[in-house]
Amino acid sequence: MSSETEAQIIIDTCHTTIHTLGRQNGTKDKRLRYMEKDGRFPVVFQKAPGEWSPYLMDIFTTLVEIRWRVMLLVFSLSYIVSWLFFGFCYWLIAFVNKDTDNPDSKPCVENVRSFTAAFLFSLETQATIGYGFRGMTENCMVAIIVVTIHDVLSCFIDTIVIGIAVAKMASARKRAQTVGFSSCAVVNLRNGVLCLLWRLGDFRGNHILEGTARAQLVRYVRHPLGSIKMLYEDLDIESRDIILATPATIIHKLKPGSPLYSLGPDDLLEEDFELVVSFTYPGDSTGMLHQTRTSYTPADIRWGQRFQDMLKVGKKHYKVDYALFNETMWVQVPMLSAEEYDRGRAPVEDSQSQSTLLNSVSICRNGCRVKPDVTEEIVLEARL
Repeated sequence: MSSETEAQIIIDTCHTTIHTLGRQNGTKDKRLRYMEKDGRFPVVFQKAPGEWSPYLMDIFTTLVEIRWRVMLLVFSLSYIVSWLFFGFCYWLIAFVNKDTDNPDSKPCVENVRSFTAAFLFSLETQATIGYGFRGMTENCMVAIIVVTIHDVLSCFIDTIVIGIAVAKMASARKRAQTVGFSSCAVVNLRNGVLCLLWRLGDFRGNHILEGTARAQLVRYVRHPLGSIKMLYEDLDIESRDIILATPATIIHKLKPGSPLYSLGPDDLLEEDFELVVSFTYPGDSTGMLHQTRTSYTPADIRWGQRFQDMLKVGKKHYKVDYALFNETMWVQVPMLSAEEYDRGRAPVEDSQSQSTLLNSVSICRNGCRVKPDVTEEIVLEARL
């Protein structure tokens, strides 16, 4: 069988292995993810009734984190409730002062003789409309105090509404949507070492010039008594500090000490872990700290593939083709774990090192100047 045919067999085996991961066709339960691909955590907090005090104590953060439709509903209700409340106060003042019964009396508020008129006066006061038909008089001190409190409260509500709206529009989640990871991770050889790689790119024109990447392997362990414990293992990656002017490839070498060192392509079928990766960076426009994150399950790891080249050098610019950001291509990679691969090539490296030492000894004896004790040490090492 030719070498090309053997390479094709390896690729077909890898292809079958990868596509059986995560596609169970209903035979098995779907594996629960620790983190979704968009960075959200499928975690539900179960609390006892009445434990809402932390959310109310930090009401600003609560309103910033809620959905837009809920926030608009809350703000609309805050205005409407305040108009109704102070409208009732103005109507009550007019009723006590008998402005509703005697039009010739000295009113506390001009032309407020019903609840509808009081509600309209409340709306005009808080919205500073000022039609000129209804107005406060100096006849009632209580009405003047209520109008003062109403004006202060209306400024307070406007400040909260504007502040939270601006905070939601400048939220770190929005900027994080323009910085993304590749949809899959790949395993291939780099400089003779099996490596796990994934891509990171910035899709905006104002690029990020500083950021830190991180990767963790997350899995849960079920104890015999039924309790569940989450385990976290940090992965060593090259070049944690990244300049993201162009897409970057993050590399984790499968070497001794790595939790993936003993896993091969077939072993991934039996594993249940999740690779959580993140990129933390300050926004160049606002200076706020942002974080983009995603996760890779064993089904998202493609053994024996590499990312296609998407960076080209032009005459005046570096050209990046983001259409190839998630595209991969097949390469020849040993269908072994990194541990088995290193064990298989170790005798070859030892024989090469011994031949190198013997050659150096012969070269030194034929003319180079070295100390006698150094030559003896080299000969001893070569014999060993």
